[in-house]
Amino acid sequence: MPTTLYIDADACPVKGEAVRVAERHGLEIYFVSNAYMRLPEGPLIKRVVVSDGPDAADNWIAERATRGDIVVTADIPLAAQCLKSGARVIGLTGKPFTDAGIGLALAMRDLSKHLRETGESKGHNAGFTRQDRSRFLQALEEAVQVIKRGG
Repeated sequence: MPTTLYIDADACPVKGEAVRVAERHGLEIYFVSNAYMRLPEGPLIKRVVVSDGPDAADNWIAERATRGDIVVTADIPLAAQCLKSGARVIGLTGKPFTDAGIGLALAMRDLSKHLRETGESKGHNAGFTRQDRSRFLQALEEAVQVIKRGG
């Protein structure tokens, strides 16, 4: 079964990079979002606009991603669901989500949410850098290569 690339597209800063890797390897790529967005055109590029709802895009991806596929997301619960189904999952900064680290990532997410809700944290997110973009490209290319080798 060929590899499919699923992009959680609503707040994804690496759409162009994902398209470059997908086209280089002939991978079908699905951009899944809650609203229409301008995307590159091409025979391998698919646009999916899901119904309005907080987890509609995540659910669409989680229902389809399987072993041998790659999911790009910053959403930790979506990453956990996709890892369970055997997909590889890469964060927007190139950090792969793994079975070994997903439990800690979920716990840190919950702790951060609690701290924001109690006012103990303002929820600062670091800016997206050129190095993040470069790490993402490298991680996606490596994930495709591992899958092609049967890993």
